[in-house]
Amino acid sequence: MLSERSADVVRATAPAVAAHGVAITSAFYDRVFAAHPELLRLFNQGNQANGVQRRSLAASVVAFAQHLVGTSDTPFGPVLERIAHKHVSLGVLPEQYTIVGRHLLAAVGEVLGDAVTPEVHAAWDEVYWLFAVSLIAEEARLYQQAGVDPAQPWRRWRVAARVPDAEGVVSFELVPADDGPLPPHLPGQYVSVAVDLPDGRRQPRQYTLSNAPGADSLRITVRRVAGASGAPDGLVSSFLHDSVKDGDILELSAPAGDVTLPAGNDPLLLISAGIGITTTVAMLAHLARARPDRQVVVAHADRSPRTHPLHAELVSLGRLLRSFDLRTWYERADGELAAHEYLGLLDLARVPVPADARVHLCGPIPFMRDIRAGLLDRGVRAQRIQYEVFGPDLWAGKPEPFDRVPGTGA
Repeated sequence: MLSERSADVVRATAPAVAAHGVAITSAFYDRVFAAHPELLRLFNQGNQANGVQRRSLAASVVAFAQHLVGTSDTPFGPVLERIAHKHVSLGVLPEQYTIVGRHLLAAVGEVLGDAVTPEVHAAWDEVYWLFAVSLIAEEARLYQQAGVDPAQPWRRWRVAARVPDAEGVVSFELVPADDGPLPPHLPGQYVSVAVDLPDGRRQPRQYTLSNAPGADSLRITVRRVAGASGAPDGLVSSFLHDSVKDGDILELSAPAGDVTLPAGNDPLLLISAGIGITTTVAMLAHLARARPDRQVVVAHADRSPRTHPLHAELVSLGRLLRSFDLRTWYERADGELAAHEYLGLLDLARVPVPADARVHLCGPIPFMRDIRAGLLDRGVRAQRIQYEVFGPDLWAGKPEPFDRVPGTGA
């Protein structure tokens, strides 16, 4: 609980902190990377370059502060859990929160100047440490649950097979290089993959496990990220496509992620776009093995049949389910379309929504935002819609202006 004195200060100053949030977090990252360049190895430098990570940190801290002082009725627990899963997948350590706190509060003073009185500094320091302690506790639980030593979060894995899939997409079948057992995971979880780039930089990226639990390997399916509007190509996806071959060694985190296959008997509606199909395929593979009687509707959007990842596997898995309905939309067609395929953007009016369906979304944030709004208009309750975002999450539960920023991945 935030002290009463600090709560009053935070209520009074939160609008100013929110208005200058990006400037504060930009100053923070400049400070912390200058003082601790080793932390560059933890952060997605693509999201640093385009400013997404800076906006996400600002949104998270302000949202937590608003939660503490009661000016937001959005539950913060799910946001905190999602951040903790991402931190665990990157090997974030408790002692690093001291570094972050010192430089973040210094950045607040740098940007807001004389407005940061000792009383204001103390109040926001209290907010930060309540946030940090909550994350540290949740991350400790997750590390223990996964049987992972936080000081050694990475494990070596061998590429058992590199399998070209759709245009610009490759799957990597991975087995432990130490010949030990595979870690357990849930359909919808991801791993971080850390690679040493040719220029000497080490970079992590998160990829969904695109096969079901119980297989004799883990699989990631990677789309090459092409730069757009002057942005560079994805560093890690390009490295995996261009340089990693059968027999090579990759370093992976333990599986993480809180957005997994909804439990129970309710019908499922799985909606995806692009490489977001990986989550759908992992869930279908598990259902085909463990719950083939569960009703499933799949709707997917892609650029064309040639760029549709895991398409043959998706269709094959659907045949193993007793009630399966597939609808696919392509922006362009390479030939004649099948009966379940349509030309254009995904049209939610053509997607059957079973009564009491649980919905899982995976794709670009603007796509998911539009689909979610359409589902709400059709009477689906918000509590029954879950989504996965790779990279900083700037959508649900975040105050203006941060919830309008699209996410990216590389």
